[in-house]
Amino acid sequence: MLSIAICDDNRESRLSLRWLLESILERQGLEHIIYEFSAGETLLSWMHKHPNEVDLLFLDIEMGALNGMETARTLRADHDILQIVFVTGFSDYVFDGYGVGALDYLLKPAKREQLESILSRTLAKRCQDAGQVYSCHSGDIWYRIPYREILYFASDRRKIHCITTKRNYEFYGKLDEVAQELTGGDFVRIHQRYLVRADAIGQICGNEVQVGTQTLPISRSCHEQALLALTRSALKG
Repeated sequence: MLSIAICDDNRESRLSLRWLLESILERQGLEHIIYEFSAGETLLSWMHKHPNEVDLLFLDIEMGALNGMETARTLRADHDILQIVFVTGFSDYVFDGYGVGALDYLLKPAKREQLESILSRTLAKRCQDAGQVYSCHSGDIWYRIPYREILYFASDRRKIHCITTKRNYEFYGKLDEVAQELTGGDFVRIHQRYLVRADAIGQICGNEVQVGTQTLPISRSCHEQALLALTRSALKG
């Protein structure tokens, strides 16, 4: 699933870009979802409530009170894996985009060949980040959560709770399967119900583990493995 957002205060521009993107994605057989926003303020408010739900953002620069460049700078503080493409009717801002790590810069109207290239690079970047990002979904909503944001996973019957520094995610699954999917990440099992990022462990005291502001139980059988993980983490730091 590829999640795309379009932010442009011109409705015709949004519809035109959406139509072209959908025609490309449908022809390539790629599952996708596209969100539309008419202002930078609206986009920022939504992204704050829905972190890690968008892969690619097409962002108009010339908007109302909050222009696209200011919106991008604010987004970058909390969404560093988000791919941003500026779309504008002028070429004056092309070099400004590098300051916020823009993937590309398009002049209106966007051309099919340019969008095909951007989509291809976005998918390539997702593959490149695979060892640093955990992907999961709840219904039709897919999340791509950077390992560094994850504090721990907790199992509750058939549900998994992914507790991060920004929000909590819920999805159906098994903790053993989550552990197998976390390739490249340094996570350690501390209990039948808990899988913790080693870097997030503050201390281990008796039968408890401090993770952020949370205190979690640790099983006797997992104690040695957790201590080793904490030591490795400290040595890396």
